[in-house]
Amino acid sequence: MAVTVLAAALVIAALVLPNTVVGLRPAKFVRIPAEAVIGAAVMLALPRRPRVVLAAVSGAALAAMTVLNLLDMGFNQYLGRSFNVVLDWSLLGDAQSYLEDSLGRTATLAATAGLIVVVLLLFVLLALSMVRLSNLLARHTGTSTRGTLVAGVVWITCSSLGLQIAGVPVASDRTAAALKIQAHRVADTLRDEAEFRKVARVDAFGNTPDAQLLPDLRGKDMIFTFIESYGRSAIEDPIIAPGVDRTLDERTAALAKAGFHARSGWLTSATYGGSSWLGHSTTMSGLWVNNQQRYRTVMASDHLSLTKAFEKTGAFDTVGVMPGVQKAWPEQSFYGLNKVYNAFELGYKGPKFSWSTMPDQYALQQYQERVHSKKPADGKARMSLLILTSSHQPWAPIPKMVGWDQLGDGSVFKGIQAAGNKPADIIADTTRSRQEYGKSVQYSVTALTQWLERYGDKDTVLVFLGDHQPIARVSGNHASRDVPVAIVAKDPKVLDKIDGWGWTDGLRPAHDAPVWKMSAFRDRFLTAFGSTPHPKRG
Repeated sequence: MAVTVLAAALVIAALVLPNTVVGLRPAKFVRIPAEAVIGAAVMLALPRRPRVVLAAVSGAALAAMTVLNLLDMGFNQYLGRSFNVVLDWSLLGDAQSYLEDSLGRTATLAATAGLIVVVLLLFVLLALSMVRLSNLLARHTGTSTRGTLVAGVVWITCSSLGLQIAGVPVASDRTAAALKIQAHRVADTLRDEAEFRKVARVDAFGNTPDAQLLPDLRGKDMIFTFIESYGRSAIEDPIIAPGVDRTLDERTAALAKAGFHARSGWLTSATYGGSSWLGHSTTMSGLWVNNQQRYRTVMASDHLSLTKAFEKTGAFDTVGVMPGVQKAWPEQSFYGLNKVYNAFELGYKGPKFSWSTMPDQYALQQYQERVHSKKPADGKARMSLLILTSSHQPWAPIPKMVGWDQLGDGSVFKGIQAAGNKPADIIADTTRSRQEYGKSVQYSVTALTQWLERYGDKDTVLVFLGDHQPIARVSGNHASRDVPVAIVAKDPKVLDKIDGWGWTDGLRPAHDAPVWKMSAFRDRFLTAFGSTPHPKRG
């Protein structure tokens, strides 16, 4: 009897399981699932062999839907969206790599093995539970038939009257609705692929002659920098914001003392909590790249990226510094970068800081020594793309600023890394995660602006922005997707070009500063600095 009760509880729980962590409330599990009523009626009508086969298959299918619900929970919690059954399987490998960097190989292998065992057990237990319950129905046909009819009448009554417990409808069709949503999601994904290919072939600046691209930035030392997970929550969340806002204000004053001035606003990112490359490609392509399929399409296209526009002029040497890249990076061609320095080409001999291969300060100093301090041999100006990583989750341990002349090969960070927080202590604690996230953003902003203060000159123009908000556990379940963006320069003519944007003076954008979609930035930037549109149509 106890085994039967557990089997029934497992099946009912799987049928009504929500797909978000915030939805895990007791009231969600005291509902009447329509699928159970219909399933019981079908089982009662079948002979033994097809009944057992259908029960086993239904149990396996219910296990698959349960896995998808759990994946939805994880993706909603970390990336602010549901799992896409067509596109997102590849991200599970990235998640495993992230855990390995954060928790170590042994713990990650153990967790992975445990997860596989749990999933297999889920399939086996639900299949066996369904078979057991179907056999029980067949042994007590009369009682089961009456019970199924009663349950059906109660479900219809509750549904018609809209009866609820703690705000949750008693009559549930959760699994059927979830299956319908998954089917629509697959169809929408396949349809989106064809539609986006057409969109990507249209480009307002696709046929612009080289001489008509970015004429107002010729001769400038142009730098685009993304700061990992630098989102609106860093500036406005009551726990995170005080330290970050203070840093932004202090660094604004320090830059002004050195002759630099800044304007800042907001961009709405195409991604949330992770998948930074979607934010990078959206900003640079001017297209809304919000999934892996769109990303692959853009990377394989000849759509003009903002960085490639500089390369196309013939007036700029183009360089990328990517401390987070640890393998071949074919995207270099799309971004129009003549040279890319990855994690293994920056001479770092210090420790990793969780996922981050090296502290931002070290990456910036290497950029200075290997790139920025050397003028291109052919007399060109330079455009650089830097992707900083120190503010990547789990925000433990966090580097600290050291003297710029003491950086050496990075060995100076060994003591700082050893004395820092352990990732496992931060990952499980939401409050500490928020606090440490704020500190990591302060570190990244300080490193970047100190570098500018120390090494920038009258021709340096820095554009820096976040790629996405931090994970929902830190930014909140209903946080926006906005990220700060700033343009910093000594030459007043540069900021004069964006007077019409309505951006805030300084590095900290006002709450009511303009908010644009991230995909709008490329065209606005190209237009502001003198580029002439010549559309390319697919």
